[in-house]
Amino acid sequence: MKYRYRAVERFWTSFYRLNPEQKESARKACKIFKEDPFDPRLRTHKIQRLSAECGRTIYAVEIEGDLRSTFYLDGETVVSLIVSTHGIYNG
Repeated sequence: MKYRYRAVERFWTSFYRLNPEQKESARKACKIFKEDPFDPRLRTHKIQRLSAECGRTIYAVEIEGDLRSTFYLDGETVVSLIVSTHGIYNG
């Protein structure tokens, strides 16, 4: 499936707060993500608690180590929410 992509303001705010090495890892992961957000290299997985709280399925991709990015699907659009450490799972 071909997706469209957009990111909420919070995503960009969190991205610009990353250190240079994390930004580079995030950029590399983004190239894969834009080809297929469910590519096995990203280890895409559902976040059950956040999904229940938001009333929609929230996914996370692993960028490196403890760095994750969350998103959801809105029809054919992938909406990126935030990029941060594993603590994003706590809301």
